[in-house]
Amino acid sequence: MDKKKNWLPKNVISLGFVSFLNDAASEMIYPLLPVFLTKVIGAGPGFLGVIEGIAEATASLLKLFSGYITDKIKKSKFLIFIGYFLATFGRPIIAFTKLWWQVGIVRFVDRIGKGIRTSPRDALISHSVSPEIKGKAFGFHRAMDHLGAIVGPLTALILLKFGIQLKTIFLLAVIPGIISLIILSIFVEEKVKKIEHNKLNFNLKVFSFSFKYYLFVVVLFTLSNSSDTFLIYRASETGISTAMIPLLWMVLHFVKATLSIPGGIWSDKIGRKKVIITGWIVYALIYLGFGFATRFWHIWALFALYGIYFALTEGVEKAFVSDLAPKEWQGTAFGLFNLAVGIAAFPSSVIFGVIYQAFGGKIAFIYGSSLAILSSILLTFVREKGTK
Repeated sequence: MDKKKNWLPKNVISLGFVSFLNDAASEMIYPLLPVFLTKVIGAGPGFLGVIEGIAEATASLLKLFSGYITDKIKKSKFLIFIGYFLATFGRPIIAFTKLWWQVGIVRFVDRIGKGIRTSPRDALISHSVSPEIKGKAFGFHRAMDHLGAIVGPLTALILLKFGIQLKTIFLLAVIPGIISLIILSIFVEEKVKKIEHNKLNFNLKVFSFSFKYYLFVVVLFTLSNSSDTFLIYRASETGISTAMIPLLWMVLHFVKATLSIPGGIWSDKIGRKKVIITGWIVYALIYLGFGFATRFWHIWALFALYGIYFALTEGVEKAFVSDLAPKEWQGTAFGLFNLAVGIAAFPSSVIFGVIYQAFGGKIAFIYGSSLAILSSILLTFVREKGTK
């Protein structure tokens, strides 16, 4: 095979750098937001919960809408630009807020931006590559995103060490955001293929049974996948100090960034389903490990292994969506996928939290592990297409 066929195209590389810069900008602000709310504005954790809940729910709904619009107007780059523009110039406004609800509005705008750009961006990546390297493409994008999640907090930490105020850091976050918009404008090209019939009327019948069954199984797995906050809580129960939590988080993102591309390439070679099932089984074993973890080193090892689960699933799950969906409905397919995952994420954490409080961490993690194993078994019945 011609080696050039395995090279990632300019679109994918450019979108990777856009995500890297945008995530770095976001992570300069996001980890500091709870401190800003409680120490500067004087709001309690309850307000933070309200803000995040409304913001994430809005983003999930917009991912479906923007995906459908992409398929209708064939202008994915335009929607991606709007999404990143809102985030870039919306986030720094937090520096000028004085009340918790004002922070809520800014966070709401930021999540609207994410909701608008996510599905069109995934569709554009899908349209920019051949099926043979689709896993590699989505893996590269996730790797760059996680790299930004490492660089952002590190940048904020360095600035804080030099005595820079929180509000100034929020304003400085606009710089990587602007650079990402420049890269998007110059180097990313529209790749959504024109089709003969312009009038695309949404109907679930256009999607195969395999696609719909896959969404069902993903939702079931997501119900086992509670907020990572519980992993941090479990870490604190085993004696991990608060000061060590950011280092744990960095280890997790480092493993994600390092292994996401190999995970995607592996799916190109052996098939998406096998890799996703492997990732979900790894997840089940890790959750089981968290349930029985008692020592300091257990937590460090489990957080590192948790990154392997992400590397085997995040990009590959999206590549599988692209494989199973019709070409003319890629945007809507990603919208449905993102919406399904977003909706299921809320009850998953509620259920897990209730079990944790009522029966303890061990039972809660065993529950999550068991549901992940069940999801892995059910995924074996999805019929693959478009992979080697």
